[in-house]
Amino acid sequence: MLVTTKEMLLKAQKGNYAVGAFNVENMEMVMAVIAAAEELNAPVIMQTTPSTVKYAGLDYYLANVATAAKNAKVPVAMHLDHGSSFSLAMQALRQGYTSIMIDGSHSVFEENIAITKSVVDACKPSNIPVEAELGKVGGKEDDLDGGDGGYTDPKEALEFVQKTGVNSLAVAIGTAHGVYKGEPKLDLDRLVEISKVVDVPLVLHGASGLSEEAVKESIKRGICKVNFATELRIAYTDGVKELLEEKPETIDPKKYGVVGIEKVKELVKNRMMMCGCQNQA
Repeated sequence: MLVTTKEMLLKAQKGNYAVGAFNVENMEMVMAVIAAAEELNAPVIMQTTPSTVKYAGLDYYLANVATAAKNAKVPVAMHLDHGSSFSLAMQALRQGYTSIMIDGSHSVFEENIAITKSVVDACKPSNIPVEAELGKVGGKEDDLDGGDGGYTDPKEALEFVQKTGVNSLAVAIGTAHGVYKGEPKLDLDRLVEISKVVDVPLVLHGASGLSEEAVKESIKRGICKVNFATELRIAYTDGVKELLEEKPETIDPKKYGVVGIEKVKELVKNRMMMCGCQNQA
């Protein structure tokens, strides 16, 4: 069933695990993520970024996820990832997304507070939870460019959460979007300091390519939602490439979908187990 992320993340916070959040680019990826969640009896968050939404529209993606959720035995949330404007956040809210992220991290602190609070206030009557980002997760993915990033300040995090009323907070502790060029160094002590002063669930962006140990350690120290995007794209594409190498005469797009689904499903199951959310549905 389609639910919001609010209870999902609060339950994860109490249970010391994280919910896996997966960026889906097409119907097949939705099918793969749902299949993985069902097999592991895990709650799951599906996400689309502004560039993904530009490709097919909020309605297309929501319809895919809502159809999958209707037949699923596990709770499924539909989340706008890195909402780039108040306008897009409101479109997602009106369309029926059950979780909204507004990313004001590229603005100065006061502006980030203002735009985040405006989205929180607008979503509150519908009981739709809002995620924000403080500090800047580095790296580049699609239209999103975090440059070299910038760490989250624990004191600012406390003020930010108090002034905005946000439901969850994405923190910058050294992760990056896209493919890592070297071994990422996470500031886990900073994460501990943030989780001491902030009571809302914390979110880790840029987890594609992080070691299992790094993800598990982050969860131990307060992360309740972990985002995976780039890895899913790579897995899907690898499946299609392998099929075309073995059978270059293949012309049925459904056959590309079948191999893509299998690769993504296996990856998602692995990441869910890394997050510890199996049997938490």
